[in-house]
Amino acid sequence: MRTAHGHRLYSPYPHAQRPGSDGTPGMAAFGLAAGSGHWFSALALGVTLLKCLLIPTYHSTDFEVHRNWLAITHNLPISQWYYEATSEWTLDYPPFFAWFEYALSHIAKYFDQEMLDIHNLNYYSSRTLLFQRFSVILTDALFVYAVHECCKCIDGKRTGKDLTEKPKFVLSVLLLWNFGLLIVDHIHFQYNGFLSGLLLLSIARLFQKRHIEGAFLFAVLLHFKHIYLYVAPAYGIYLLRSYCFTANGSVRWDSFSIVRVTALALIVFLVSALSLGPFLALSSPDSFLSRGAFAMPTGLQTSGPCTVLWTKHCV
Repeated sequence: MRTAHGHRLYSPYPHAQRPGSDGTPGMAAFGLAAGSGHWFSALALGVTLLKCLLIPTYHSTDFEVHRNWLAITHNLPISQWYYEATSEWTLDYPPFFAWFEYALSHIAKYFDQEMLDIHNLNYYSSRTLLFQRFSVILTDALFVYAVHECCKCIDGKRTGKDLTEKPKFVLSVLLLWNFGLLIVDHIHFQYNGFLSGLLLLSIARLFQKRHIEGAFLFAVLLHFKHIYLYVAPAYGIYLLRSYCFTANGSVRWDSFSIVRVTALALIVFLVSALSLGPFLALSSPDSFLSRGAFAMPTGLQTSGPCTVLWTKHCV
């Protein structure tokens, strides 16, 4: 910069940059976050605070669906969980999700015991609202952890200078601040964040070459919500190619491992036995499959072919 007499003025801070360039306060803050490594925690904390702000918003009938499932699993023996029909919203998710509701019900009783009354149809209270909403927010911790694990799988060498150009940052924003999940889980009311966390963690383990753990997590996920069965063919092909064939870079039948195939089959069998075993033991298989978890009237309306496929898979 020059004065009116043509003399050049020098800044006492030669490294300072003009406003609007990379030296703006916003970019400086991003740079500080990138350098300190706290940006992921900031993203997770920010979206959690947003979820808390959504607590008093509209909720759909799924709010009552899950309240009824809390009441069913809390009050009845497991032999009756899939047969109780006081409410039209019968329990129609796989057994692991039923146990998930059972665990939540033992915390819910400290908030409002009335929500656990099977005959209190469409029951609502401020304490019930707080419990239901916070149960979704807190179980989303698994989703946050899974996103963090997925970010570890990204090649850190391909990064830009700015934080917003870093692939890990972009992936974290797209997943943690997923607008669809915010609407469906924290307004409409469901637990898709928790379930998506299981799926992402399973995928992360596959990328980390921890194939057995990844297969186990996906098998568990199928017994939480049957709709994820549509991903199963992709899992099967990937595990067959990357795990069961031991030769790197090529499919050679002389490298096919029967031991590894057996290990994967054993995981599926053990998880299915743990999930379905208690219910099959307490009722006849025909009765359980026709009237219990596999009847799924609500599930058939919402999931369609996936429900039928999941039933055939388990049978």
